[in-house]
Formats: sequence, C-alpha cells, structure tokens
Amino acid sequence: MRHYLDAIRKAELVRRVGHVRRLAGLGIESSGPDVLVGEVCDIAAKHGGRTLRAEVIGLKEGRVVLMPYGAVHGIGAGSTVVATGQMPQVAVGDELLGRVIDAFGEPLDDKPAPLTTGVRPLKTTPLNPMSRPRVDTVLEAGVRSIDAMLTLGRGQRVGIFAGSGVGKSTLLGMIARRVQADVNVIALIGERGREVRDFIEKHLGDEGLQRSVVVVATSDQPALARARAAYTATAIAEYFRDAGRHVVLTMDSVTRFAMAKREIGLAAGEPPTARGYTPSVFAELPELCERCGTAPSGGTITALYTVLVEGDDFNEPISDMLRATLDGHIMLSRRLAQQGHYPAIDVLQSASRLIADLASRSEQDLIHAAFESLAAYEQNRQMIAMGAYRHGSSADIDRAIQLQPLLAEFLQQREGEGCSRAEAIARLRSVCESLPNEAGDADEA
Repeated sequence: MRHYLDAIRKAELVRRVGHVRRLAGLGIESSGPDVLVGEVCDIAAKHGGRTLRAEVIGLKEGRVVLMPYGAVHGIGAGSTVVATGQMPQVAVGDELLGRVIDAFGEPLDDKPAPLTTGVRPLKTTPLNPMSRPRVDTVLEAGVRSIDAMLTLGRGQRVGIFAGSGVGKSTLLGMIARRVQADVNVIALIGERGREVRDFIEKHLGDEGLQRSVVVVATSDQPALARARAAYTATAIAEYFRDAGRHVVLTMDSVTRFAMAKREIGLAAGEPPTARGYTPSVFAELPELCERCGTAPSGGTITALYTVLVEGDDFNEPISDMLRATLDGHIMLSRRLAQQGHYPAIDVLQSASRLIADLASRSEQDLIHAAFESLAAYEQNRQMIAMGAYRHGSSADIDRAIQLQPLLAEFLQQREGEGCSRAEAIARLRSVCESLPNEAGDADEA
C-alpha cells in the first residue's frame, strides 16, 4: 500500500502550461505558464517530438521570458511550454572527482554518468560574514613568483588579469597541478573546444585530473549554459568545502561569465550600461565571488578567477569591479610575454591583500626589498636603456641594475618545474643578499 501512496504523492495532478508567442534573438516569450523567475520549463517542438529545456529569466507585460539551454530548432509559435516546478540544481558527490562534465552534470569524458548521491541548488545565499574564520594559512600555489612575492592563503579570492594570448591558461595549469589542496574544481567557460582537451591533457595531466572536477561550457553553447557552468562549479566546490575539504576553484574566465549574463540580461529587457553590461551583471558577480572563502566546517574555497581584459584595458568595467571585489590581483603583462618571460606576471602591478597576515616579518622585509629593487629599475628603465644613467649616481639604482637579471631569472619558471614556498623564499633571499648593500656600507663609512 505504501508504494501506491508514494506514487500518488509524486503524481503530477496539475500541469501549468503556456504557449510560445514570440521568439526574438535569444529570448522566447510565452503566454503562461504561472512560473517563478529561475524555474525550469520544457518546450515541446511542433514536429518531431523534441523537447527543449529552458529557464525563466524574466516577466514582462503578461508574458514569460525564457532562455533555452540548447538550439531552438523546431520551436515555433504555439509550441507548448510546461513548467517543471524545478529550480536549477546539480548532482554532487565524491564520484565527480576525476571527471569532466558539462554545466548540467552530464559526462563529457565518454565514461558512464557518475552515480552521485546528493544534489545542491545552483544558487545559494552567501555565508554570514561573522561566521567565517579568518584566512590565516598559507596556500602553496607551486609557482615561485606567487608563493614568494604574492603569497596566497586558503580561502582567499584572487583575480588573474590578462589580455588574450598572454598565458592565463598555462598559469592556471601550473597552479592546478602543483597547488596544495584536497580538491580542484575547474570551470572552463566560453573556451574554444580545442583548448579544453589541451588544458586537461597538457596543463593538468593525469595526476592533476585525479583530484579535480572539470566543468566545461564551450563558446558555441548558449549563454544560459555558459552562465550555468559557473554556478555549477561553485555549487560543487561548496559541497566539498562543507565536507571540511580545502578546495581550489579556478574559473577561466569570469569575464565570459559576465558576457553570458549580459546576453541574458539584454534578452530579458534590462537596459545596457557601461560597455553594454546590464545592471544585473554588476550585482551577480559579487554574489558569485562571496560564495567562496572560509566556512565554519573548517573547509575552504580558494578562488582563482581569470579576467579576460578587453583590449588590454585594465580599467574596463568588469576588471575594475573585480579588482575592487577580490582579495588580490595577479596581472599578466603582454610586454613580458613578448620577451619570453613566463609566467608573464608583472609583480609590480600585482598584489595580495592578505600577505601581511600570511608572511612573517622577515619574509615581508625580504619581499619589500625585492619590490624596491624592481621598482627602482622600472622607474629608470628608459634612462638606463638610452645609456643616460651614469654608474655611481645612485647606490639604489646601481644595486637595482645588478639585481635585475637575477630577479628576472627568479621570477621565471618552466611549466613542469616544481618549487615549494620554502625553496622560493630561500632562493629569493639568496638573490637579494648576493650583492653588498652599498648604500648601507657608505652610511657606515
């Protein structure tokens, strides 16, 4: 009897149905059904029995505005729209480790679907800020320049800013393979299809993949699928964090997520603002970022967001907002990349806002000395290159000129080269102490 009662409880006794009235650009408008914003609906094609899944993105003038998860072939005026009563969610579990999935949790690696045991909503409320433990534990990224001069902590949120083709994916691969974390969750959003396999096999490798979950939404997929991939990856990372694990969430790139949200917002009728971005983009980006960090469970999500800088303009709206929102920024320089300097991190333009809490006093003094030397050389680069600077005019500049090739060598690292933070600090100390402090010697004399 219990079996029949359960079947009755789960039976669909009332169907909420509407019909497509208009298809314009990326948006589908229908008369009905009675739905909530964010609810998932099924749209039946007029011929062939194909069903298209779509999400409610807005309501206007008695019409429901939906955006499909796939191609709209076969959908026309009068197609039936059925509300499913479901809000977007994703299956979660340890079975996802080592797998490559799409934004809906479906496998892309030609393996059977993972037999997960739980589900999580894609959108959740960020934690109470007063319940978050402070970030006080160093996270070793495995990249010498970051570990030594831009020290990161578990639970920190950092942006990697760069133009196209400067080496963001290569740097992410180095970090994902070497970082000291229990789980990697990697979101590849708006990437070229060719680059997905290259990243997994070349940059991540079998060793990195075994402790990773890779969520993929390529550039040819609809805007809703690309945006959903960011939420899917964040929800999976939250599952592992709430289980007490230390997670590194890398998202390449958050700019393409913002572009997808711009397409969705414009289709829903939002007004465009700076560079065409809709107001909801600037509201949802901080919400997404705030879901990462430390948690009362003892687990953490360290977030690394790559930011694709349009036209190498580091002050464009998305870059400017994220730089103010995140806990640090790593700037990649096209000039350094063109000189064969990899990773092309411009440490003078980069910053970790938590380095004072993570590095010891002696380490901070060492890092400050290295920055001073790099800054002195950079400020006088043109004069030195033209031969206008005369040796002996300034002890600080003389020292900077001598240290420049040593520091440049220190800041470079081959893709397969490993290095612990202790080794990085020791090597930086040996570089900075390799020359006598002429200014100090002169004062003593």
